[in-house]
Amino acid sequence: MTLMALRSFGVALVYLVALGQAAAGQREASDNVLLPPHHTSDLPDYLSGIAAPGVAPIPIPPPPVNDRTVPALYHEPRTPDYLAAMGQSDHASIVIPPPPPGRPPAVVRGIYLNAWVFGSSRFHDLVALADTTEVNAFVIDVKDATGYLTYRSGIPTAVAIGANGLPRAPNARARLALLEAHGIHPIARIVVARDALLAKRKSQWAIRDRNGGLWRDGLGEPWVDAFHDSVWIYAAQVAAEAVLMGFREIQFDYVRFPDEPAHRMQRAVFTARRPGDTQRAAIRRHVAMLKQRVGALGVPFTLDVFGLTTSAEGGMGIGQYWDDLAQLADVLLPMVYPSHYPRGAYGIPYPNAEPYAVVRRALEDGLRRNSQLTGAARIRPYLQAFTLRRPRYSAAEVRAQIQAVEDLGLTGWVLWNARGVYPAAALRPAWPSGRAPVEALHPSRP
Repeated sequence: MTLMALRSFGVALVYLVALGQAAAGQREASDNVLLPPHHTSDLPDYLSGIAAPGVAPIPIPPPPVNDRTVPALYHEPRTPDYLAAMGQSDHASIVIPPPPPGRPPAVVRGIYLNAWVFGSSRFHDLVALADTTEVNAFVIDVKDATGYLTYRSGIPTAVAIGANGLPRAPNARARLALLEAHGIHPIARIVVARDALLAKRKSQWAIRDRNGGLWRDGLGEPWVDAFHDSVWIYAAQVAAEAVLMGFREIQFDYVRFPDEPAHRMQRAVFTARRPGDTQRAAIRRHVAMLKQRVGALGVPFTLDVFGLTTSAEGGMGIGQYWDDLAQLADVLLPMVYPSHYPRGAYGIPYPNAEPYAVVRRALEDGLRRNSQLTGAARIRPYLQAFTLRRPRYSAAEVRAQIQAVEDLGLTGWVLWNARGVYPAAALRPAWPSGRAPVEALHPSRP
């Protein structure tokens, strides 16, 4: 064997010996790491390890004896009375955040604003009223009985009939943002069947007169045909646009046929009426369609109804049946204005002079009917804040109606005054936290 071969053999032998030693070392190190008790079947006794000799105990200082910074109550042997301590705290200092967008306050106490008031300087006066009283919602006209929209719309039907021709609040979006900043819940009121502009510009959607031309009510105004599907689809489109503008609740009014004497209604021709169709079926069918479309918007779906609807067994010739609508809407708003009830209603000689009694009796009937339904709508009545015949309605008459609502266990209401003038003396003052005490939100029941 040559010298070169011997050298190569030696290098290889040294390399193999080194590999063997490294492997043995790894096994030895591994065995040292995986020693018991970590691989025994029994769990370690950690407590005995802690209590082993040589571990110094942790000293715990005694409680302070005469420390003025700690109330003596918490060092007495008896259990503290936490409820009594909470009763001594200032609940008004606790700020409750507003509800999430799209959800109404737990209790809605609102006032109505027509389109002109919403777009005028009066709007700021009413915001101040809400800031200083229990009012927390505004019902604002988006489409009133004239048919004109409060702000410019992009809806093709609205553009085609000229509904943008009288924008009362061109800066509506900014005003809605102001309401949001003040924690005021904005509700869009949309009139459906009483739309003079739509009836004139789309006469094929209107009630026709048997003598030719458009049928007109006692005030000389035409109405659209509530049997016509397109009338309701247009209202749903207005609602969808209102939500995009910033409204957080939709309220439909005039979901009915005209309330006119029989001799005038005999002249009305409903060209969109289907064979065998009735007023009741048409209202129920179309309100169900509105509910479906508004439900997709994620906001409450509410309806204004006649005050007499709470008590009437029939549809009063206008197609409004309480039981039908109460099972479709989230909230029903019966307009229980004492001035609108005839003499002798509920056994009251002159209802307008008895606001508490009239409102209470009307709402008692609504609650009774709701108790017989499954999933009935909440009741949030419209109350009279205007004068129509004697007596003059002041803060006392308005407050009497609110008291009737609360005495029945209801808490929400909306005041109606077409001019947007409301007596501050009829309203509770606002609390520092922006909400009333618990006893005010949950009045004692009769």
